[in-house]
Amino acid sequence: MAPLQVGDSLPEGVKFEWAPITDSDPTACGRPQEYDASKEWKGKKVVLFSVPGAFTPGCQARHLPPYIENLKTFKDKGVDVVAVIASNDSWVMAAWGKVNGVKGDDLLFLSDTKTFFSKEYGWPAGMGDRNGRWAMVFDNGKVTYAENEKSPGEVSVSGAEAVLAKL
Repeated sequence: MAPLQVGDSLPEGVKFEWAPITDSDPTACGRPQEYDASKEWKGKKVVLFSVPGAFTPGCQARHLPPYIENLKTFKDKGVDVVAVIASNDSWVMAAWGKVNGVKGDDLLFLSDTKTFFSKEYGWPAGMGDRNGRWAMVFDNGKVTYAENEKSPGEVSVSGAEAVLAKL
């Protein structure tokens, strides 16, 4: 399938796997749950960004930190949900959030192993089963921003600053 573009709607049936962050111990494992994004994001403004992998150098050093640092700014601009997806399982994604100091559902760390959103509606990385590096904004179910990095090592159009500039 082709990537979603500005003006497209979030498809029905988009689901991720999620292990909610309930404490700060990265070795404590919650029970993975299904996260129905099509249902949970109805009527909301959502920033979704995709990374090739949790704990990978570019994702850990350059992509994730600005999103965490700017969570309040996203909320001030009317964003209800900020979420990151990768092809890692939900335990790895939750641990990644914990070691970066994220608490509760401030930023959702979702595993893209249910409906393979990146492959079906975003941009895969072209590196096996890894997700690409991209960002989308949904406002009341409609895509208002969708950009893919030209190179998986680059963080420009999918970075927090670029997304904030378009809100």
